[in-house]
Amino acid sequence: MYDYIIGNVTSVNFNSIVLENNGIGYLIYVANPFYYQENNEYKIYVYQQIKEDDNSLFGFVDSNEKDLFLKLISVKGLGCKMALPMFATGSCDGIIDAIERENILYLKKFPKIGDKLAKQIILDLKGKLNINVNNIIEDTTDELIEVLKGLGYKDKEIKGIVSKVDTKLSIEEQVKEALKLLLR
Repeated sequence: MYDYIIGNVTSVNFNSIVLENNGIGYLIYVANPFYYQENNEYKIYVYQQIKEDDNSLFGFVDSNEKDLFLKLISVKGLGCKMALPMFATGSCDGIIDAIERENILYLKKFPKIGDKLAKQIILDLKGKLNINVNNIIEDTTDELIEVLKGLGYKDKEIKGIVSKVDTKLSIEEQVKEALKLLLR
């Protein structure tokens, strides 16, 4: 089993990279291959999946991302190729926040994750993930501001009410509360 590989990226593909280390090119599936630049050295944390007909490496930017991935693939019905794209469009803190707040809509935005699987992820992982609360509060506040801007509200209006919204609520509930405050 590998923990990480340090090497030069020799090829960037649509869902993978090739990382060369000591004359061996490792094909590693990654969430966002365009994060990596060819001919640059990277330390990539890897998970090796061995099946009867497949032996694949999945790569991550840091050990926290890898740890969350390992917890996600422990959920029944969520395999490596379904869990990996979650990191392309969602941050670790965002995924953890969605699980802890039971935000099914956030989880359903990822490819191939429907209502049933989102509920299973929450059921299996809620309360079992390490959380940095300050990062989550910051992420949801930023997300709330972006949603309100998208609805046409001005920065001045948003800044006046954003601190009054309870950050422990799901993002949907935060938006509802913010809209109530803005309509007063």
